[in-house]
Amino acid sequence: MSQYGNFHDFCRDSGSLHATIPVCNLFNESSARLPDATGFGGCDLRGIALSGDRNLANLAGSILLDGIAILVALFLLWKSNVKKAAVGRREMQLFLIGYIIISICEIFTVGGFPLDGAVRRGFTAVHMASVVATVWILMLNGAVGYQLLEDGTPMSMGLIFASAAMLFIGTGYIALDTGFSWTGYWDSSLGGDNQSYSLYTLYQLCPLVFLVIFIILETLLVIRILGERRPMFYLMAATLLFAIGQIFQYVISVHICNGTGGKINGGLFEVLFTLLAVVTIWLFWSSITEDDWPMPGSAGGASYP
Repeated sequence: MSQYGNFHDFCRDSGSLHATIPVCNLFNESSARLPDATGFGGCDLRGIALSGDRNLANLAGSILLDGIAILVALFLLWKSNVKKAAVGRREMQLFLIGYIIISICEIFTVGGFPLDGAVRRGFTAVHMASVVATVWILMLNGAVGYQLLEDGTPMSMGLIFASAAMLFIGTGYIALDTGFSWTGYWDSSLGGDNQSYSLYTLYQLCPLVFLVIFIILETLLVIRILGERRPMFYLMAATLLFAIGQIFQYVISVHICNGTGGKINGGLFEVLFTLLAVVTIWLFWSSITEDDWPMPGSAGGASYP
């Protein structure tokens, strides 16, 4: 059987019953439609015990750290608003709002709250849709610096918001229909291997492609147009931090879970390094908008922005 679209190993290694990859909720809590509705067979992330044989599985990873991430993102929103003349200010704020929505959803999707399965699947659909839409917004932020359209205008913001909204609605609907089987159209992709071609493409591959395009666009902007090197340290650092978080989530998580007896897993570090990556991306954006960057053909006084 093709391994494309197979989430089973990812879900197993990220926490079994309380997997810290949100898409796993759509498979793990789809009741009788799945042959394995009680877990994925990996290390069970249990966290701290509550009354009635319940657990708050991911207190440190997705509850406390995501709470901190929301506060940090709100601070960066305010700091962005202060930079009145910065290119892409509104577009960067839209990206930060998306990250806040992701962080809020993450508290309920992978935080291990003892929620009703239907409620968790609803949060999961919003979570996944927000990830896709927010990374799309970040990619478009990479194009804003080229000033193909004047930044911050209704045209620029409208195009970004409308395209992100279409991705959000499309991804959210597919996730909801997969989890709740409203039409039954996606049931054929559900089975013992927890396989879904559509969700794998939208949730795993599309954000990766968007990130690569963003990095390429910003690298060309900084090196070829601004003729600078210093901002590249921020961009490279953000890329490295994000990659480290994904390694903790997809590779190291199961070993941390086993080593701590199910108290924590790699999800904690994924949230931490993603937060650091977002902060570094903001620093990168700030570094190319706060100084006077000479533009090609400028007469000394022209600057970016």
